Amino acid sequence: MLSLEQVEIAMGKERLCAAFDVPRAARVAILGPSGAGKSTLLDVVAGFRHPDRGRILWSGTDMTAMPPEKRPVSILFQDGNLFPHLSVRRNLALALRPDGRKPDSAGQTRLGDALGRVALDGMEDRLPGTLSGGQQSRVALARVLLQDRPLLLLDEPFSALGPGLRHEMIDLVTDVATEIDALLMMVTHDPSDARRFASHIILVADGLAHPPQDTAALFADPPPAFRDYLGRSADPAP
Repeated sequence: MLSLEQVEIAMGKERLCAAFDVPRAARVAILGPSGAGKSTLLDVVAGFRHPDRGRILWSGTDMTAMPPEKRPVSILFQDGNLFPHLSVRRNLALALRPDGRKPDSAGQTRLGDALGRVALDGMEDRLPGTLSGGQQSRVALARVLLQDRPLLLLDEPFSALGPGLRHEMIDLVTDVATEIDALLMMVTHDPSDARRFASHIILVADGLAHPPQDTAALFADPPPAFRDYLGRSADPAP
C-alpha cells in the first residue's frame, strides 16, 4: 500500500496537500486542470521532489528521505527516457546492470523475453531514433518489466500518440502492471483514458490531491470539483 500522510508540497505561491492510502493492486488515473500539481504529486512519490511536511510510505516503510534510485518505483515519461546513442538492447540492459556491464546469460534471456512481451522481437540492435513513437513506448515498457518494481508511475507517456495507439499502449501497460503485481498511477488529461483502465481516480484541483475514489461512482455522481474539471476538459458521457 502507498500511504501519503499529511503531505504538503510548495508550488511557487501555492501548496498541494495530500493525505490518502492507495492499495497495491489499484489502477489509478490522476486527473485535474493544467498546473494543479499532477506531475508534482508523482515527483514526490518518485523522490524527485521532497515534501515540505508529511511522510510517504510504501508497505509501511517510510521512504520520504530515500533517493529515487532506492525507491521501489519505475516511472515512464512522455519521451520514454531512452538513451538515443544506445541500442534497444543496451538501453534495456541498464535496467538489469545500471553499472553498464553486460548482463549474464540469465539476464540476456530475461531481456529477450521482455522484448517479446512487448512485440519488439528482432529490434534489439535498433537505435531509439529509428523507432516509431509507439515502438519507443514499448521499449520503455520492456524496461519496466525488467526492473520489476511494485510501484509504476506514468506521467502522460502516450499523450503524443493517436487515440487508437494510445488505447493500445494503455491496455499493454495495464497488462504489464498486472504481470509484475504493481500499483499503477498514471497522469492523464483525457477522462476516456481513465474510464479505460482506472479502478480509482485521484482528482488534483484547488491545492488538494483528493483521496482515490471509485471510477464508475465518480463519473456517475461527480462532486462539484470533478464536475467543474469535466466541464472544461471533456464530455463525461461514455
